[in-house]
Amino acid sequence: MNLAFAAAEGTSMFPTILSFGFMFVIFYFLLIRPQQKRTKQRNAMLSDLKKNDKVVTIGGIFGTIVDITEDKVTLRVNESTKMTFDRNSVNGVRNEEN
Repeated sequence: MNLAFAAAEGTSMFPTILSFGFMFVIFYFLLIRPQQKRTKQRNAMLSDLKKNDKVVTIGGIFGTIVDITEDKVTLRVNESTKMTFDRNSVNGVRNEEN
């Protein structure tokens, strides 16, 4: 029994540090990197918005951009209704076939 304790006392911290480093690398490639990629794509989409783009908001409202500023977007949702939203509330640009 004393030999087991003596062996445990003599072990180094290197395997523990190595395992934590390995877990960090896994978390980076499974969680952090994909989130950064999605954020970069969303920011590119928001910066590329222009008049007459057909978009959908986070709340699910479909419309066409009629006016756009640095922080606001005005959408025409039907022939007589225009709504103003924060630019960050745009969820995506719709394709013509949608």
